[in-house]
Amino acid sequence: MQDVVQAIVLAHGRIHGLVNNAGGQYITPVENISAKGWDAVIATNLTGGFLLARECYLQSMQAHGGAIVNIIADIWGSMPGMAHSGAARAGMVSFTETAAVEWAKSGVRVNAVAPGYIASSGMDHYPPEAGQMLRDMQATVPAGRFGNEAETSAGIAFLLSPAAAFISGSVLRIDGARPQVRMGWGRGGRRRRAAARRGQALRRLPPLRGAQAVPA
Repeated sequence: MQDVVQAIVLAHGRIHGLVNNAGGQYITPVENISAKGWDAVIATNLTGGFLLARECYLQSMQAHGGAIVNIIADIWGSMPGMAHSGAARAGMVSFTETAAVEWAKSGVRVNAVAPGYIASSGMDHYPPEAGQMLRDMQATVPAGRFGNEAETSAGIAFLLSPAAAFISGSVLRIDGARPQVRMGWGRGGRRRRAAARRGQALRRLPPLRGAQAVPA
């Protein structure tokens, strides 16, 4: 990692921003996670991001300032089937908050972005048996749809930009309010609510003269 960052600094000069976007996991219940599998997911989603951020700080940002954005995930409440990934992402949240405090003296801002259910090529890497689960996930989002990559990248660009100059140690959620769903509130999304409103409006219309009313 030291050599990689050194080569970037030599080729391009100071590093203005870093996006830690490496990550990956696999679906399995807690009791089936091996030590090797656990370590691999922690290394990818937590340790790698720490090492790269540290080197960018030591070799450039400590002297010149900069902005770091760590990509985590929708971990709020739990991550059933992905306990290893949830633990790593939670660790990255704490790292983000701590680095933001320690590196502020050098003019370095550290934030995180937590994407929710985003329609991306990453979904193609899950096994076929997970297909129906993935298709059903958007029904749990109050917005009634998946997010997209452009919406996620817009949040990242904002946190890297001067517009976020006084934002540090924060997590920007891009998830359509999915973690806020409680006791049925929000489930089904706006499409289902819009359909219900259309049905109610049709039922309020008076029947046509000389015609038989058709139930909505």
